[in-house]
Amino acid sequence: MDITFIQTHYKLYVEAAALTIKIATIGILLSIIIGIICSLIKTMKIPVLRTIVAIYIELSRNTPLLIQLFFLYFGLPKIGIKLTSEACGIIGLAFLGGSYMTEAFRSGIENVSVVQHESALSLGMSRWQVFWHITLPQAFETSVPVLCANIIFLVKETSVFSAVALADLMFVAKDLIGIYYKTDEALLMLVIAYLVILLPISIICTLIERRVRYAGFGD
Repeated sequence: MDITFIQTHYKLYVEAAALTIKIATIGILLSIIIGIICSLIKTMKIPVLRTIVAIYIELSRNTPLLIQLFFLYFGLPKIGIKLTSEACGIIGLAFLGGSYMTEAFRSGIENVSVVQHESALSLGMSRWQVFWHITLPQAFETSVPVLCANIIFLVKETSVFSAVALADLMFVAKDLIGIYYKTDEALLMLVIAYLVILLPISIICTLIERRVRYAGFGD
């Protein structure tokens, strides 16, 4: 193990990790917004839009992120739309994550008692008010484990961004291996970098799940 090589090049991983966190954060936030909007459309059973959402979910969940990135980075320029590598990463992650977040919120919404929904409507609340003030908060609580799993899944999916020339962690690792042939050292720093990113997320998610479970069941 070449310690000198690690000491010399670890800063590249720090910069790549910062970029990975930035893109993952924006992509995950957008996917949550997409998930809320799509779950609202499915809950309200809005004609046409409901069909579009269903098609989007099937398309997103049944195509690899790598293929989606290739379409954004190499396909769109053919019709005059050029996106940066960073934009492709964010859009691709949001597109993929939105479908998973939609299903997570949908399952949470289905767990909300119909009686509460009907009672709120009988009190004069609109369907939008019922969804925003009653259904969504409870759906979010019951969906926390799935949402946390989706967040970790999406962060790990950032490892394919190097395919569109984005200087993320995987890109740096492959670049160093190709130039210096230091496979063990490059992969060790790659694993450590992902652990530094994912372990805090996992711990925070576990604490949130326990807090929600305690609030709901007192256990």
